[in-house]
Amino acid sequence: MRRSASVEIDFEALMHNLSVVRQYASNARIIAVIKANAYGHGMLAVADYLMNSVDAFAVACIQEAEFLRNKGVLTPIVVLQGFQSEDQLQKCFKLNLQPVCHQCWQIDLLLQSDSDKDLDIWLKVDTGMHRLGLPESELVSVYQQLSKSNKTNSIRLMSHFANADEPEHVLNAQQLTVFDEAEAALNIESSLANSAAIVSIPEAIKDWVRPGIMLYGASPLSTKSAEELGLRAVMKLTSKVIAVNTLKAGHAIGYGSLWSCDRDSQIAVVGIGYGDGYPRHAQSGTPVLINGTVCPLVGRVSMDMITVDITAMQNTVTIGDVVELWGDSLPVDEVAKSASTIAYELLCNAGMNQ
Repeated sequence: MRRSASVEIDFEALMHNLSVVRQYASNARIIAVIKANAYGHGMLAVADYLMNSVDAFAVACIQEAEFLRNKGVLTPIVVLQGFQSEDQLQKCFKLNLQPVCHQCWQIDLLLQSDSDKDLDIWLKVDTGMHRLGLPESELVSVYQQLSKSNKTNSIRLMSHFANADEPEHVLNAQQLTVFDEAEAALNIESSLANSAAIVSIPEAIKDWVRPGIMLYGASPLSTKSAEELGLRAVMKLTSKVIAVNTLKAGHAIGYGSLWSCDRDSQIAVVGIGYGDGYPRHAQSGTPVLINGTVCPLVGRVSMDMITVDITAMQNTVTIGDVVELWGDSLPVDEVAKSASTIAYELLCNAGMNQ
């Protein structure tokens, strides 16, 4: 059943954003991150569009990689969470996946495998995020074991920044130092830069880069907009005006009656809500674009409706007018800020509900 809200994907903008990645990392190979349904943009559609333009894809888990392989995607696939069992390891062999190994038990499972095949793998070292990664003290020993076995083909090194969205954060330099030491000790290909590091920490651009959010046209930095970085929105979320109400000063709107008209007002009701992926916690004042004019959201977001103050538009809004909730004319980062969240969440949720 089709609802009023809809998502449009601009693949030319996606390719433009990839070109921006290349401007920052001209000598690096590119792993396009398409986990979580390509941040809501459609994993298979994005993979089909980019497969001849990038060197590899990255997904979160085996299930995502298996889906792509079953759909005929032959591009190398890096599995960021690696394998979690013997069964998943065997799928890595069968599907020619590149698992990230971040725990010692994964190394043991790989070395003990009876498979007659080998894998390209990534060793993840914990440089300071303390989420996933092998201790730096064990890295050389693990690498030596793997390089002597017949279970691995290529072995590469990776890590992940905890605060790359804040380029001046003290931990960035510390993590970079730890990673550089590990890279020097192993002398193998490596990857450290995510989107934020690609645009703000040039020293982190190694042999491979891993752009995610910047591919989809949102800013990876807290200090610069997508427009300032030369990025274009890939997703446009739109809906339509389904009612226009004239209300008196003092009339309250929506659940909880949290917002009241401070003057006689015209209020548009738009057919979208948290059931369509629009953020429930968006505050009154969140920008909404109607007929080229930015108007403020007012009142609480409902499951499938929002209300927008259109008084300033002087009776020019009618039923059926198209409303842009975010896209090329209204940055998703601005909406995310008003909802006390990040663009990643909004894009994923909107895509999930289409």
